[in-house]
Amino acid sequence: MSTALASRSRYIPWIFVAGFAVVIAVNGVMMTLAISSFSGLYTPAPRDRGLHYNAIVAEKQSRDALGWQVETAWRPETNRLEVRLVDGSGKALSGARVRAELVRPVEKRAPLAVALGDLGEGRFAGYVELPERGNWDLDVYAERGDDRFAITRRMFLK
Repeated sequence: MSTALASRSRYIPWIFVAGFAVVIAVNGVMMTLAISSFSGLYTPAPRDRGLHYNAIVAEKQSRDALGWQVETAWRPETNRLEVRLVDGSGKALSGARVRAELVRPVEKRAPLAVALGDLGEGRFAGYVELPERGNWDLDVYAERGDDRFAITRRMFLK
C-alpha cells in the first residue's frame, strides 16, 4: 500500500506546476488582449492637450458663459439625427453654423461626420448610416459670428 501511495504522490508537484502554467498562460493572453486593444486615450495628442490645459479651460468657460444649450434626438427608423440649438433663455439660435461628428468611444475609428441641414429656428438634421449600434459620443460644434460652442453628448444609438 505504501508503494501505491508513493507512486501517486510523485505526481502531486507536477499537478501544481501544471496549474501554475495554466494561470500564467491565461494571464499572458489577457495582457496581450489588454495591450493591443483600446489604449484609453481619447485625444490623439494628450501631452499637447495637457500643456495647453489653461487655454482649454478658458475655452470651456467662454462656452459656458454663452449659455447655449443643445438638444439632440436620434430617429432609428430613419437614421436621422436631429439637433436643436437654443440660447440661455431658451430661444432658438438662428443663423448659426452647426456641424456634428459621431465617435465610437470604445474603438479606434475615424469620426463619422454628419452633414446637418439647417431646418430653421435653431433646428438642424442629418442622416447617417451607423456601422454599429451602441454607445456613441456626439460632438456638436456651433458658430455664430465670433461665438463658438462645442459640446459632447453620449448617446445610445439603436
